[in-house]
Amino acid sequence: MSFLVRAASLTDFAEVARSVDLDPLALLDEVGLPRHALSDPDLKISGEAVRSLLELAAERSGVETFGLRMAEKRRASNLGLLALLVREEPTLRRAFDALSRFGRFQNEALVLKIEDAGNFVILREELIAGKGAPVRQGTELAVAVLFKLLRTLLGPAWRPREVCFTHPAPRDRSIHARVFGSGVVRFGQDFNGFICDAKDLDAPNPGADPVLGKYARQILKEALSSESDSLLQAVRQLIVALLPSGKCSAVVVAQHLGVDRRTVHRHLTREGCTFNSILDEVRRELAERYLAEGARTMSNVSALLGFAAPSVFSRWYARRFKVTPSSQRADRAPNRRRHV
Repeated sequence: MSFLVRAASLTDFAEVARSVDLDPLALLDEVGLPRHALSDPDLKISGEAVRSLLELAAERSGVETFGLRMAEKRRASNLGLLALLVREEPTLRRAFDALSRFGRFQNEALVLKIEDAGNFVILREELIAGKGAPVRQGTELAVAVLFKLLRTLLGPAWRPREVCFTHPAPRDRSIHARVFGSGVVRFGQDFNGFICDAKDLDAPNPGADPVLGKYARQILKEALSSESDSLLQAVRQLIVALLPSGKCSAVVVAQHLGVDRRTVHRHLTREGCTFNSILDEVRRELAERYLAEGARTMSNVSALLGFAAPSVFSRWYARRFKVTPSSQRADRAPNRRRHV
């Protein structure tokens, strides 16, 4: 399944590429992206090509923080109409909910979710890429962009308790400290995103304008409803968000979409797929990535994919990949060590 993103996701790509002696246009040509993607922020382009572009630039330059460097000069306005909607929400929680609902207007491969944990909340971000493809650069870019957006709402002095990444730490952490602040970034964690104080999410936004917010929401609804595959993408994103809860079913997804299960079934049938086929596809992608990263226990991977027990996950994995997950992880371990 292909995903589209606004070309605004490439903001500052050319500048960062040139700063590390890369030719940005040649790289765009290599991954099959149009050159005018650098000058037309509203152009919809392949999310997979953008992922490949960022990983290729990091590999060619030897700069592990290429995506993060792109985020350093980002402004909320780079998100276009989505930024207007977020800025006018009455609380940060409502703003994050709006991002979760309408974020696919910016990036169809990005899934956002809030998890309450008493006095703390987890703001989770997940990028979907096919075949277990690496997403380190895109993930760091997305997390940093969200961090900057949160600061526009909570003030420049705000910092989360922790900034979390599932991938290993880079050799040089100075860029992370410069972007997020010293002492808050953790690597090799169970999720990508932030741990924040719950009170931060529910503090009122004194500058919110409900009229402007309603206007932006209506425009985004119309834009998304005009896309023939918007429900298909929404189903996929909800599956990613709901899997760790163990309550990911067609009925629950339909409830989140505000429609009945039969409506979802009819739409997916017209697209030539089923709920279970999408569920299986998402699990395959995430399983490959989680095992490749190597930071999670098998029990944790099983839970994140919504399986009742690690043994159930192992049987499912063996049927899909013709190898056990433990064997797959062992085979990939030497490659991970060579890249540390």
